Amino acid sequence: MENRINIQKADPAAYQAMYGLEKYLSASSVDPILLELIKMRASQINGCAFCLNMHSADARKIGETEQRLYLLNAWRETTLFTKEEEAVLALTEEVTLIGNHVSDETYAKAAGFFDEKTLSQIIMAIVTINAWNRIAITSKLMVG
Repeated sequence: MENRINIQKADPAAYQAMYGLEKYLSASSVDPILLELIKMRASQINGCAFCLNMHSADARKIGETEQRLYLLNAWRETTLFTKEEEAVLALTEEVTLIGNHVSDETYAKAAGFFDEKTLSQIIMAIVTINAWNRIAITSKLMVG
């Protein structure tokens, strides 16, 4: 299977605009492990192997455990995630699967743990990884 368009080369300004969001989020008040969990969960839902490979490695580098990474897709069935992480994972799933909308209950749960700025950053992190997933899948970025 061949890669398709390389947006970074074809339109560097567009790529840099997306990367600007990533840079902003990496300096945000959102815990780096939580950012990686958002990226991993959205990428699992979207089936983006390139992003799963990248973000599982990034998560491990900052101290995330193998066990939590392996069980992330079944997070509701474990006690390994904090209530805050569970709220963000639920929000990540509903934003990623936006056709079903984001329920008031899910939004309120997440909003109960974070101030408005941090919640805004979390939502932007979810939106950003979904955009990266779509870029990677459409352009057939390959692992390995």
